[in-house]
Amino acid sequence: MIDILFSAFLVSVVLVGIHSYFGIQIIKRGIIFTDLAIGQMAALGAAISILVFEGAYIYPLSLVMAILAALLVSYAAKRSLYPEAIIGLLYAFSLSAVYIVLSKSYHGMEEFYKLLASDILFTSLPKIIETALLYSAIGITLYFLHRAASTRFKDILFFALFALTVTSSVKLAGVLIVFALLLSPAMIALALAQKHHLALAWIIGIFINVISIFISYTFDLPTGYTLVALHTSLAILIGLFFTKRTNTEEQKG
Repeated sequence: MIDILFSAFLVSVVLVGIHSYFGIQIIKRGIIFTDLAIGQMAALGAAISILVFEGAYIYPLSLVMAILAALLVSYAAKRSLYPEAIIGLLYAFSLSAVYIVLSKSYHGMEEFYKLLASDILFTSLPKIIETALLYSAIGITLYFLHRAASTRFKDILFFALFALTVTSSVKLAGVLIVFALLLSPAMIALALAQKHHLALAWIIGIFINVISIFISYTFDLPTGYTLVALHTSLAILIGLFFTKRTNTEEQKG
């Protein structure tokens, strides 16, 4: 049992490591539902793979759909008057499309629930290491190319790498877990501190992950959904508290 819990912990740490960075950037850009839209498009690619190819080519199909979504989001963020509306509609489209596609699959709803939140307790160590190496390469690429690239290329590079990250994360953990780990630690870190946001997001994310895994194990709850529930509820509470506190301080000032 300790091995299973440790595997779940490692998965959560790997996911927090890369998604905290992207989460901070997404929140600062004001395109909050980007991860959900891209993640759900990756899930649509997986659903197509399940229906048409019996699960073969699941990763390349998911990646193609995620990159397509990322390019649409990048374009909308720069050119559209209503980028958030377009991103939300893209999510709604891809979610409904997943339902439609998997309705024709014998194990459709079972596969759908896996795409939402997988059971991270049973992720193999080789898969965790493989994902950690991929995310390390993405992080290094972001660090070096971000400095040298032109502004336009930076944007394309950012969303392309984000699509690659989300595709791998959705396959590993599911759309909802990815969304929670992207936004919750980042938002809490931005609310609590003026600087060192990334380091603080890592600490917060890992701490909440440990508590979530402990609760799920103690009360025999689904680990993925417990993790999502705890991350999102804490982020909502802290977000509401700091919004009200800021408004009060402004009134006093």
